[in-house]
Amino acid sequence: MTATNRSSPPGLEPLGSSRLSRVLLAVCRVTVGLLWIQNLSWKHPPGFGNKSDPPQDLYAWTLKGVDNEVFAPWAWLVEHVIIPNFAVFAWGAFAIEACLGAFLLVGLATRLWALVGLAQTTAITFSVLNTPNEWFWSYFLMYAVHLALLATAAGRAYGVDGALRPVWRQRGGRLSRVLLAAS
Repeated sequence: MTATNRSSPPGLEPLGSSRLSRVLLAVCRVTVGLLWIQNLSWKHPPGFGNKSDPPQDLYAWTLKGVDNEVFAPWAWLVEHVIIPNFAVFAWGAFAIEACLGAFLLVGLATRLWALVGLAQTTAITFSVLNTPNEWFWSYFLMYAVHLALLATAAGRAYGVDGALRPVWRQRGGRLSRVLLAAS
């Protein structure tokens, strides 16, 4: 009996057991990775739109977190912590989204990065959900797709996670256990 059969009730196939479902799962993971990478295109380092008149790019969208309050504690955080330290925040957001895109694209530590995607989606949602002309369903779809990547361990379908999990399992050790959990 294989490990995947032990986790499934008798008579049921494991999730993602067909080639088609694995290909579609990989397509979903790669598409989400590309979404995060494309999302970097309007964030323009090193200023990210700060000190422009009127405010532009990431800086303008960050201000919307205060102007169109979604969640009062978040608006306070944006106004009193993020905006005064905007350069640190902007570079952090840029790095997180670049890593999200890259790791999801190749399927490495996919479950970990799906969690990061959920956290980043929450920050974005709390910043712009109430902004006029925003399509609020896009944020719910981002939540749903990251939950799906997390639940299905999507990096195991034609990703680095799938190729390296047997190696990590065989090696043992703390790093291998962390990578197994993250994948």
